[in-house]
Amino acid sequence: MTAHYLAFDLGAESGRAVHAQLRNGILEISEVDRFPNESVDIRGSLHWNILGLWREMQRALDKVSDTRFDGIGVDTWGVDYALLGERGDLLENPYHYRDGRTTGVMERVFRRVSREEIYSTTGIQFLPFNTLYQLFAAYESTPQLIENAHHLVTIPDLLNYWLTGCLACEYTIATTTQFVDPRTRSWTAKLLTKLGLPTKLLTQIIEPGSVLGALTGTKALRGTPVIAPACHDTASAVASVATTSRSAFLSSGTWSLLGTELPSPMITPRACRLNFTNEGGVCGTVRLLKNITGLWLLHSCRRSWLASGVVHSYEDLLSAVSKSEHTTFRSLFDPDHPAFLSPDDMPSEIAAYCKRTEQPWPNAATEFTRAILESLAFKYRQVLESLEELTGDHVEQIRIIGGGAQNRLLNQFTANATGRLVLAGPTEATALGNVAMQMLATNVVSSLAEARAVIERSFPVERFEPLETDRWNVHYPRFKQYCESVHA
Repeated sequence: MTAHYLAFDLGAESGRAVHAQLRNGILEISEVDRFPNESVDIRGSLHWNILGLWREMQRALDKVSDTRFDGIGVDTWGVDYALLGERGDLLENPYHYRDGRTTGVMERVFRRVSREEIYSTTGIQFLPFNTLYQLFAAYESTPQLIENAHHLVTIPDLLNYWLTGCLACEYTIATTTQFVDPRTRSWTAKLLTKLGLPTKLLTQIIEPGSVLGALTGTKALRGTPVIAPACHDTASAVASVATTSRSAFLSSGTWSLLGTELPSPMITPRACRLNFTNEGGVCGTVRLLKNITGLWLLHSCRRSWLASGVVHSYEDLLSAVSKSEHTTFRSLFDPDHPAFLSPDDMPSEIAAYCKRTEQPWPNAATEFTRAILESLAFKYRQVLESLEELTGDHVEQIRIIGGGAQNRLLNQFTANATGRLVLAGPTEATALGNVAMQMLATNVVSSLAEARAVIERSFPVERFEPLETDRWNVHYPRFKQYCESVHA
């Protein structure tokens, strides 16, 4: 039996359509289309070009119109949302999570509802751009717009609505809003009411793997089942691989997300202090993890260098770093410092951090790249140690998945810094997890474990053994000290 699936995987930098074919127990994938996902500055506010993304999705559907698909699924980044009016029309272009409108909002929210109460209710990591703070900021500045809205939908839920006419919110993406109770797997309307935010906007929550309905509009593919996989891209990525209490996943890309899969949420005062999140997983699971600023750091540096007329490819930068041992551990910084969220010039912010901590600051692109990779590897170690403290389990191996798994130098640095075996792959984890839930929804596989086994035998991993751990151990306390001194 041969089954065909189409996965739309939309990330913060680019989107793509992936055709997956399951035949004789082996999964093969091919990229149908890839397109940029670029933010748009409108009068000083940062938005997504959601209609442009929709147009690209339509073009991709046209490209595969001669294939009979068993399912179509969409996953995207989290936290951002759209407002719909009475007839389901889009009321405004969705804001980008890096827009500055949420600056200072968390503190104003905490004056109404304490940090501890929000965490005990939702178990979600405090990030200034979570939907909760975006919606609060929107209600402060445009209360009439919010009052006139009939529905709030996340980005993949909006796209699913346009594909099928079905209005619902898939559970994994819903948890990124920070107004879902992971114990009941339902909205916490009480929290919104305490904050003075309308609860009428909330739609029904559905589980990952639900069939939303038939594709409408596109003649050739009309009637194809549209399935809500894990609509949050990280949840889809984690759905592609099996983890145990002795292993951790690291979804590596624009963001790095390090954690483990649990059968139930871990909502404790210590988890709150360590700022870990309990995001929704597939098949009743929870992803206990922490968001870490990832390869966005290097992407932003390259963008600054390009603006000054200098082009540096990732390949050239990584090759140069591997040959520049004389700058090892020269400049270290906390990737999660607020200054790195959306700076005008990332290299300048990194240099300023190093000056504040009385370190030599990077000058050349190679030095910046090494500083980023070493700092990320140390940050992974710091978060991994906190994860072990919370779960009580010693992690023996780290499974790096997603596009960042192609960065072999960062993979090796991660093994060196943590002293753990690193298994890298699959790089297409998000699209594969999307397909895994489609296969489960269409009964092509009987369980999540079977879907993961199909992926495991279809896509081999690469091993990275820890090297030079003594050298890394020497500089780790220094890294932690810099993090503490700058945040103090």
